[in-house]
Order: sequence, then C-alpha cells, then structure tokens
Amino acid sequence: MPEAPALSDMATHSPLRVFVYGTLRRGDDNDITQLQPAPIFLGNAVIAGTMHHLGAYPGVVLGGAGRVVGEVYAITPALERKLDEIEALYPQQTDEYFKRRIPVEMDGRVLTCIVYEINPSYTVGRRTILSGDWVLDRQS
Repeated sequence: MPEAPALSDMATHSPLRVFVYGTLRRGDDNDITQLQPAPIFLGNAVIAGTMHHLGAYPGVVLGGAGRVVGEVYAITPALERKLDEIEALYPQQTDEYFKRRIPVEMDGRVLTCIVYEINPSYTVGRRTILSGDWVLDRQS
C-alpha cells in the first residue's frame, strides 16, 4: 500500500480539506481512510446544519441552529475527484449533492473545507437525525 504524503507536502501542493459526516467517516461503509491517495486526519469538528436519514446514508442541509458532527481530513486533488464520484458529482453529475466550501472551526482555528451538502428536495419526508451524529444514530 502506498505511503500517505506528509502533511507538509499536502499543504505545499494542495491545501484541500474535507469535512465528512456520514459514510465517509472512519469505520463506516465508505471509510475515507481506506481510499487512495490516503488522506491525513486533522481532527474532529462540528458545523451548523441539519442531518437527515436517507436510508443507507445521511445528508446535511447547511446552516441553521442544528449541529453536525464530523471529521476533517487533508486530501489531494486526486482524492477529491474520488469523493466527487462517491457523491455522484462526477462523471455523471446528479442533483443529489452540491459541493460547497465552508469555514469549519476546529481546535480554535478556522479551516476552509469541502463539504457535500444534500439537495433539500431529497430530504422531504425524511427523518431528522437530532444528534447530528451519523455514527451515534446508527448505533442506537
């Protein structure tokens, strides 16, 4: 298995970061840490939004008073393309998710992160995950 690039190399070549909140979290169905090129875990974070249960995966509508729990990773452009494929943004773009770049507070600093936001039309009639934590919700 190829070695993950050093954080300093990723910062020099690509300051991309992603906030993941659902099946891309460690240990879940699409565990980002199992993808290549390997991401670098930066920490846990919380964003403003409402999480909806869509069956096998969640979707988040950004903003509002709700809180969404997730993880932040440094990623390469190649991994960003793989994430776009998982979220059906490439090569056959659908309207289910939108890729956003938002400020995410983590450990007292603010990082700009990619987040995949669900199209609100897909949340109609779907249960809200009040905890904002997909992993916790699946365990209950």
